[in-house]
Amino acid sequence: MSSTRFLTGITTSGTPHLGNYVGSIRPSVRHSLIEGVESYYFLADYHALIKIDDPARIQRSTLEIAASWLACGLDPERVVFYRQSDVPEIPELTWFLTCVTGKGVLNRAHAYKAQVDKNTASGVDPDSDVTAGLFMYPVLMGADILMFNAHKVPVGRDQIQHIEMARDMAHSFNHRYGEHFVPPEAEIEESVATLPGLDGRKMSKSYDNTIPLFAPREQLKKLIASIVTDSRLPGQAKEVADSALFQIYQAFATQDETASLRQAYANGIAWGDAKQLVFERIDREITPMRETYQALMKDPAKIEAILLKGATKARQIATPFMGRLRQAVGLQDLRAQVSAKVAKTAKAAKPLFKQYRESDGKFYFKLLDA
Repeated sequence: MSSTRFLTGITTSGTPHLGNYVGSIRPSVRHSLIEGVESYYFLADYHALIKIDDPARIQRSTLEIAASWLACGLDPERVVFYRQSDVPEIPELTWFLTCVTGKGVLNRAHAYKAQVDKNTASGVDPDSDVTAGLFMYPVLMGADILMFNAHKVPVGRDQIQHIEMARDMAHSFNHRYGEHFVPPEAEIEESVATLPGLDGRKMSKSYDNTIPLFAPREQLKKLIASIVTDSRLPGQAKEVADSALFQIYQAFATQDETASLRQAYANGIAWGDAKQLVFERIDREITPMRETYQALMKDPAKIEAILLKGATKARQIATPFMGRLRQAVGLQDLRAQVSAKVAKTAKAAKPLFKQYRESDGKFYFKLLDA
């Protein structure tokens, strides 16, 4: 039985936070341990160039993200863990896909449309601050996915469009050049939690409301203490429905622990005591991984070696596949034309049925073998 290929990309544009851990890292690492699953994880540093023009930030983020995933249990021996820019076949495939993707498809991309709508509302040129990189972003993502013919791509609902575009690219290329790509499918994880941030909104770098995944213990305690709560006093019953503090706790706690805190809310637990409980529960899970993370951050050479080894594994697939694609579109050794012509002629030859008239005035028929 063949395995199912999953592919996940992580943009190297910031420091991993608790929301990333709960929503992506933890479930992905668990999923990578399932039998019959072939997992690809890559650091999307080409994608980061679209929105980040600070080289030091991209390099730092690459180091932090790689260290975070490894510290959280990702096994580079079990999966293919690589840096996007270490696989030169990916930008080449991006160009191949660019040549079969309609501009109208890219006009409908969410990120591009959002920027155009923002510019239009501001009364400026619709394409102001729109780089070709932003416009072509879906094609690069399509190349990431199709290079390894991933069957499933875990995404949030807001990312489904990119998978649909990748499917369109696969069909478009296959229609022109034969069956080379597997149309991917979006894998929606309905059960994965979306963690609220310090202000109650979704935890996001965009809102500056994040809790760094491997913040030092005292900083973690301070950040949790700053989570926004209402003005209810100790002894007053508290609601769990809209409580960011409760939702964060629930993402880490067992069912029994969650039920216990829910009851404490009903009994009027003081916010300070509730925050202490949340801190202790999160810290208990994070502490062992934090130690591994800190050790990895002090040894970037080790991370570099892991990523390069992962790139070698990735290219063992990408290089021969790209060779087949180059041949499919006509980018091949000119010397191959002679042998190909001979082969084509031999293949084209068929038995012939001929009729002719001899000098005796009679008609004769002949079947000529190819």
